[in-house]
Amino acid sequence: MELPISLKNAIEEKAEAFPQPALMQSAARITARYRTESGQDKRLVSDEVDTVTYAVVRMPATFGAACSALRYTLAGTDAEIRTVLDIGTGTGTAAWAVFSELSTVEQMTCVEREPAMIRFASSLMQDTTFSEKIRWVEADMCAFKPTEQYDLVIASYSLNELSDARRAAVLQTLWAATGKVLLIVEPGTPEAFRQLKLTRTALLGSGAHLLAPCPHADACPLPAGDWCHFTCRVARSRLHKQLKGGDVPFEDEKYAYLAVSKTPGTPAESRVLRHPQIESGRITLQLCTKTGTEMRVVTKKNKDQFKAARKADAGDAFM
Repeated sequence: MELPISLKNAIEEKAEAFPQPALMQSAARITARYRTESGQDKRLVSDEVDTVTYAVVRMPATFGAACSALRYTLAGTDAEIRTVLDIGTGTGTAAWAVFSELSTVEQMTCVEREPAMIRFASSLMQDTTFSEKIRWVEADMCAFKPTEQYDLVIASYSLNELSDARRAAVLQTLWAATGKVLLIVEPGTPEAFRQLKLTRTALLGSGAHLLAPCPHADACPLPAGDWCHFTCRVARSRLHKQLKGGDVPFEDEKYAYLAVSKTPGTPAESRVLRHPQIESGRITLQLCTKTGTEMRVVTKKNKDQFKAARKADAGDAFM
């Protein structure tokens, strides 16, 4: 997956204003903060150079994750999405994902506490066809109190930066603001999965209906030490590779997500949890099904399943 070309060009133009050593130092700072301060209600991006650096090194991955999670979400519902709320917008990644995947959106409200982030995100969108559909709100997500409901509410790579108590409070606000669908996207880490399990329990207790990735509303069947996460492969620019010290032209972003709705949808019969193991004449799939996890061996004798298994990847729905 690649960033929209207009977004890629806009980010690289912003980066040209800073010498590369400053960007590399900023990249090191951001990485250290995410490893040591995430989940402590601290600001992980603090100034203009950090904002630009974050856009270079993280937006491709978070865009890919948001797009992938949104596609899986939309596959589980026929809800028409015209209004969207994005909480903790940051550099605007979720907005780019929404307008890349949905053509029906008429207005999107983006909530961000940092004025510098709003200026940066809006400047990246200034030449797009959707910039006039964005309404910017400067507010902390913990203090924001929406006065209306939205067809789709998104929190992408934002709730994981909060403590458990504050996250629970924001979640109540987001669910109250949800008219149809709520989507939460997080890094694919054990800690983020722990948070999503708590979120899942709270939302189901509030009457939510699961859309994805879970095929069921029962307790998560994964054993201790395992966690539900998926991977999207994103292209890396030359500058991206320089700042992250790598030569490979792509990056695999691990992400986790949870999508629920106010009314019943059509969740997958089963979900592929890991990359299929392909051997001659047989494919082994690790699935989460409506009755628990399952290792399913598909052979050529079952032509339909074998054909589907050959195309399947981790995260995909399966028959």
